[in-house]
Amino acid sequence: MAITNGTNLNAVPAPAKQTLQSNYIDFTSSATAGWAQQYLPELMEEEAEVFGNRSISGFLEMVGAEEAMTSDQVVWSEQGRLHLSYTGTTHASTDGLILLQKDADGNDIDAAGEDNHGVRVGDTVLVTAAAATVRCYVTAVDNTQEASNSVVSITVAPYSAATLNAVSGISTGTAVSVFVYGSEFKKGTNGRVGANTPGFKTFTNNPIIMKDKYEVSGSDASQIGWVEVSGEEGQNGYLWYLKAAGDTRARFTDYCEMALIEAEKAAAGSEAAVAGLVGTEGLFAALEDRGNLQYGNLDLSEFDVILKEFDSQGAIEEYMMFLNRTEALYVDDMLAGLGDNASGSAYGVFDNDANMALNLGFTGFRRGSYDFYKTDWKYLNDKSTRGSLIDATAAVTTGKVSGVMVPAGTSSVYDQSLGRNLRRPFLHVRYRASQMDDRRFKTWTTGSVGAATSDLDAMEMHFLTERCLVVQGANNFMLLKG
Repeated sequence: MAITNGTNLNAVPAPAKQTLQSNYIDFTSSATAGWAQQYLPELMEEEAEVFGNRSISGFLEMVGAEEAMTSDQVVWSEQGRLHLSYTGTTHASTDGLILLQKDADGNDIDAAGEDNHGVRVGDTVLVTAAAATVRCYVTAVDNTQEASNSVVSITVAPYSAATLNAVSGISTGTAVSVFVYGSEFKKGTNGRVGANTPGFKTFTNNPIIMKDKYEVSGSDASQIGWVEVSGEEGQNGYLWYLKAAGDTRARFTDYCEMALIEAEKAAAGSEAAVAGLVGTEGLFAALEDRGNLQYGNLDLSEFDVILKEFDSQGAIEEYMMFLNRTEALYVDDMLAGLGDNASGSAYGVFDNDANMALNLGFTGFRRGSYDFYKTDWKYLNDKSTRGSLIDATAAVTTGKVSGVMVPAGTSSVYDQSLGRNLRRPFLHVRYRASQMDDRRFKTWTTGSVGAATSDLDAMEMHFLTERCLVVQGANNFMLLKG
């Protein structure tokens, strides 16, 4: 059954800078017999709030924090994995030779002649193929072998077979995975040759400047309307400019959050970059670049695949799920078939208080060793934001965002500007501020209305912010599409 909107549906109210003729009863029209009409219509002065609270902000305040910065760039580093694991193939002709191609996170080991892996002579490794598993001893490491193919190689000696290719299920050109589980040395031998240096990745982001303005003439600012207005910011009265100014401020507040969710950096050579714009990395761009993506609707089998991925990425025990209506219903249907799962939730992120979670709109359940807290995300449902996007059902890989799983708690990160490790939420906003100027959310008024600052017979309200989003540990997030 389809839903059809009326031909005059009030779906997208247009913001206006001034009081318009349509805001008043027109006694001069023929429909009301002009000013000779002696009967006053029944006036309902309060504006009907047909859309409820129209603001969609609050996501970042719920899951993150805000901190000041004094530079054009924020730089942070994230630790690498502790253990050594790689994928590759056995050599096409040399028995026992394995060509290493990628690490556990899929990064290429592709710098010819460079030692950008951690396998050393004397290591004991587990070599697995689709139909075989064998434990081996590393007898040689050659970082220049097959340099023309941009790979490096190790030579292994199996513990249970004469040669590697003698193992059933392994032959030339077989795809294998290798991880180091220990080492072995003969009596009276020298120690290790070479040492592994811990690696880390460095990420950067830069703030963007956002602006908005509302303007009303001095005459309209002093004009009384018949509609009693109210807004998200608590303004009310019969002065229409209060409504318009409040809507502008509420809209800009939403922009402060939406920009940090949707923004992306300008690619080199792009039209935006040529125009001098740099952009910033928003949440969705960060997760598409270095996070986890899930396509299709959630059911029990798909959920278990997600749990296995979280196991491989750090096993953070608590997640908050922000979902659109469709995805939320899929989760509800999944839980309905499992019985009462909410009773198993620990609510640790809410100080073990179930009522606190419910008051914030979350419902909790446990699957495996993980606690999940689910809530609707208005930003994905609202018809004037992402709820208006076309649902690409024909190609789920390009489907619209249906939700995001955000790890709860904090992570340890090295702050290069401070020179020490700090614990911060996985998501936090950085804004420009110093003793001279705080650009987190600036507002100021100019013109002749109120405290006159110029000869302009109008009131101009200016809004400005300069901020960016830091997404730490994006490998622990899950972006849901479909």
